[in-house]
Amino acid sequence: MSLKIYNTLTKKKEEFVPIETGKVRMYVCGPTVYNLIHIGNARPMIVFDTVRRYLERRGYEVNYVSNFTDVDDKIIKKALEEGVESEVISRRYIEECKRDMEGMNVRPATVHPLATQEIDGMLEMIHTLIEKGHAYEAADGTVYFRTRSFAQYGKLSHKNLDDLQGGNRSLLVSGEDQKEDALDFVLWKPKKEGEPYWESQWCQGRPGWHIECSVMSRKYLGDEIDIHAGGEDLVFPHHENEIAQSEAANGKTFARYWMHNAFLNIDNRKMSKSLGNFFTVRDISEKYDLQVLRFFMLSAHYRSPLNFSDQLMEAAKSGYERIVTSVDNLNFLLGGAAGEEPTEAERAAMEEAKGFSERFDEAMDDDFNTADAISVIFELVKFVNTHVKEGGSRAFLSAMKEEILNLSQVCGLIVEKKEELLDGDIEALIEERQAARKAKDFARADAIRDELLGKGILLEDTREGVKWKKA
Repeated sequence: MSLKIYNTLTKKKEEFVPIETGKVRMYVCGPTVYNLIHIGNARPMIVFDTVRRYLERRGYEVNYVSNFTDVDDKIIKKALEEGVESEVISRRYIEECKRDMEGMNVRPATVHPLATQEIDGMLEMIHTLIEKGHAYEAADGTVYFRTRSFAQYGKLSHKNLDDLQGGNRSLLVSGEDQKEDALDFVLWKPKKEGEPYWESQWCQGRPGWHIECSVMSRKYLGDEIDIHAGGEDLVFPHHENEIAQSEAANGKTFARYWMHNAFLNIDNRKMSKSLGNFFTVRDISEKYDLQVLRFFMLSAHYRSPLNFSDQLMEAAKSGYERIVTSVDNLNFLLGGAAGEEPTEAERAAMEEAKGFSERFDEAMDDDFNTADAISVIFELVKFVNTHVKEGGSRAFLSAMKEEILNLSQVCGLIVEKKEELLDGDIEALIEERQAARKAKDFARADAIRDELLGKGILLEDTREGVKWKKA
């Protein structure tokens, strides 16, 4: 079965055919870093990390780029409130975001570009757009994109320009009276007092929001990319404007496939600070393992609206723990495995278990249907639990464990927990290692070091004694 992706651009599922055989160029819009990320930010992070993992399972080499917007009105406002430079705010929350991503087992992108480090590229693209007649400078140095110059404007959001002109205010900004057309949008804007700014031929200022992703995508992935993704709130105007800028400047199709995840609601209401139903990932981590949050996010298809509630999180916790428990049981049975080689009955069961992988792939090939894929993992767990009641050979138990781990890993679910060592346990093992070294039992000393390393503890022999830290 071929991989099919629902393309927002065409409003239908299409067979995935990359620009370059065996390689995928993928850009995912990242967060604006002025505060801790909320669970709405978490959904695209988890969803598209899983898409990336499955593409790699299929054998693709994925160049995955996801930016941090580190210059923005909200960042500047926060910096002014705290009396610090904007860079202090953005750096702080980039690190906090990475911490939350690690907790959710969201892998780092191939590149995480920062808007403030790509200003030269933005100035270059804006200059190109002016030269080609797609942009113009206003009296105060603001540069606008000439929306009607791009004949295909609206092709992603399926909006009509005349309808937009008639009443939609999404594109309007201060300084509208300088525009040739109310639908034109900002590429570069003059600085205000207390704001960070960069030099340009038009004015001292900073870029508009939309231009940054067009430039970063082009720099790290090329003029044309395979997949551009983000939340459905970005379809218009952000992604629509990206297409207009990129295709007007580069003269090529910007992205072949556009993927958008649906909104996350809380208790069947839109998440909002004013409604008091706004949660950060850090809030959730105080109550649940963030692997439970990841499991919850993948329990519905990414294009389906997802409702967040304590009841649904508890259900996700139970589902996730069911998989973890099965792996724990297999590890216990492996400790007392009857023999190395599988019996004929075990060989038959191992062959039958491969069918779950095939069904898992069928679900993921259908527009990354993680809900159905997780159902397959549950069925596999049930199958394994049934067949290992009496234990089994090491080869059989290991094969069953690997089947579960392989499918869970594609979903980014960590279902084999490393044993956490208490500080006292670590110190006791270090003392035992020191005693072994004194007795010249170097084999035992090395075994203890390896044991600690396997549990994420690094040892350093110094003149002051042995020091340790968590990796």
